[in-house]
Amino acid sequence: MRRLNLDQLHTFSEVVDAGSFSAAAARLDLSQPAVSLQVRQLEQRLSVRLIERVGKRLKPTSAGLTLLDHARRIDAVVEDAMHALSSHASGDVGEVAIGTGATACIHLLPPILRAMRKRHPMLDIRVSTGNTDDVVAAVSENRLDIGLVTLPTAGRSLHVTPVLCDAFVAIAPARDAQWVQEITPHWLAAAPMVAFEPGSSTRLLIDEWFLQAGLRVRPVMALGSIEAIKEMVAAGLGYSIVPRLSVNAAHHRRGLRVCALTPALTRTLAIVVRQDKPLTPGLRKVMSALEALGDAA
Repeated sequence: MRRLNLDQLHTFSEVVDAGSFSAAAARLDLSQPAVSLQVRQLEQRLSVRLIERVGKRLKPTSAGLTLLDHARRIDAVVEDAMHALSSHASGDVGEVAIGTGATACIHLLPPILRAMRKRHPMLDIRVSTGNTDDVVAAVSENRLDIGLVTLPTAGRSLHVTPVLCDAFVAIAPARDAQWVQEITPHWLAAAPMVAFEPGSSTRLLIDEWFLQAGLRVRPVMALGSIEAIKEMVAAGLGYSIVPRLSVNAAHHRRGLRVCALTPALTRTLAIVVRQDKPLTPGLRKVMSALEALGDAA
């Protein structure tokens, strides 16, 4: 049997409830012939008579009464489905997967995620961390919806939107009185360095800063966690160069001295998303929140 036509089914219910084809047509904003045609087509599809006319009155047949009971339940289910899908259309429901580095995850995303959860509690935002290459690969392969990464990055299938410029600073133990306010590559050359792990975008930028001054540094430690790096420096095991956003808050500066770099070193954080990625309302909301990072800086 061919599937039921929901419009025909709804029209049949309206005819029975209204008591006439003309009254149902007025309710549905259709012509009376159009209403009559839909009921006739439904009867032909089911091979049964659904409505009978006795004098001037219409009433459902036995088959019509059976169908009417089902039609009302079908109407209720369809209404529930439309209501559920309206939340997806507005972006209040859905799932968005973000990939980013550990520093941005710790120091940038929490207030954004907190605000998004408050405004859209049914929007499931999932976050994973990795280096720029890993995040970009996951976005390119559609395993992640969006990435927030350190430039430079490339990919012919990607749309890249710079959102935030962040300066680097040198950090040293607070008790080390020898440190000055502006730190040069040559000033740091002989000091023990606690660095980011090799291959990360941040480490590459820092190595290039030293190379521009004709220097190569050999770190005493290479760690993947910004918080571990700060703890090692605070314990007096060396200095490090970190993004300023990771030491902005007062409780992050405890035990650390923060100094500017000369010449300045900056990095740019950017949103990456596939050019052909369907932008669901939920994904658009997340992208707008990330794009606003530059305005808040």
